Amino acid sequence: MATAATFTKSGTKATTAAKLSKDVFEVVPQSHELLKQAYVAHLSNGRENFAVTKTRGLVSGGGRKPWKQKGTGRARFGSSRNPIWRGGGIAFGPTGQENYTKALNTKAKRLAIRQALSLATAAKKLVVIEDITSKDGKTSELAALLTKIGANRRTLIAVEHKTDELVRASKNLTDTKLAQANYLNVYDVLNADTIVMTKAALDIVTKWLEEAKKEAK
Repeated sequence: MATAATFTKSGTKATTAAKLSKDVFEVVPQSHELLKQAYVAHLSNGRENFAVTKTRGLVSGGGRKPWKQKGTGRARFGSSRNPIWRGGGIAFGPTGQENYTKALNTKAKRLAIRQALSLATAAKKLVVIEDITSKDGKTSELAALLTKIGANRRTLIAVEHKTDELVRASKNLTDTKLAQANYLNVYDVLNADTIVMTKAALDIVTKWLEEAKKEAK
């Protein structure tokens, strides 16, 4: 059975490691194709569509024919704003209406999350803490706790509920993301060097993904 290092509220390491469900944290992927699909879908679905170019009809000028149709020895042109001229319009550029979203069914998404969590567990990236609270919302207190438990690089903190104090304490920490347990995604899990999960969050994730596996059968 897979296990994860456990810490108390104060950051002291417990003697007993947390036992993890094999249906959630021991799902070894035969290939990484599904993980890649879920990862790319997350990025694509969050992509902002800001790029817009002007076609020849939107570029100002070019109302007069550059030269007469025949007799000059040059190629015929009707406008100086055609796409092959400098200063002309763009032929096949983005219009701002492109749809970059990628669909992945719920069954596949949840399997991908189980695979990502299993890889993180096998790499000893997952740690379980009794609870994380912040009465005053001070960044320094949360930073000291994370340092004490060894979460010094890119850290994903999974909690049962995101409180205003926790959000305020974590938002100024570099490479630290606070997430609600039932909203974990493959992108955040794979990118984290350390996943800090409270016991309550661990129970939610385990119940959520175990039930999803049973429904998928």
